[in-house]
Amino acid sequence: MHKGEVWWADLPKPTGRRPVLVLTRDEAVRVRSYVTVAELTTNIRRIPTEVLLKKEDGLPKECVVNVDVINTIPKELLVEFIVRLGDEKMQAVEKALKFALDLN
Repeated sequence: MHKGEVWWADLPKPTGRRPVLVLTRDEAVRVRSYVTVAELTTNIRRIPTEVLLKKEDGLPKECVVNVDVINTIPKELLVEFIVRLGDEKMQAVEKALKFALDLN
């Protein structure tokens, strides 16, 4: 499990099974039992807090990383690896996070 990977997560109700992007840095992933993730959704609004992902990125269909929905969850809820995002997409996620959290 590494930063930039997309996993299926079995999240508590009412959310349920959903793909998530691991945001926690690798050094912390190795030693912590919790990771911070952003949810993926097919509800695309084309706003600055979303990063568009397509089939070319390794996802089954077009969706977005929604950094307005960030959670810290137990690693054991990540049940199936999907894909690791490339550097360009992770830079876009970083930009979206800065916007969402109003960081300069």
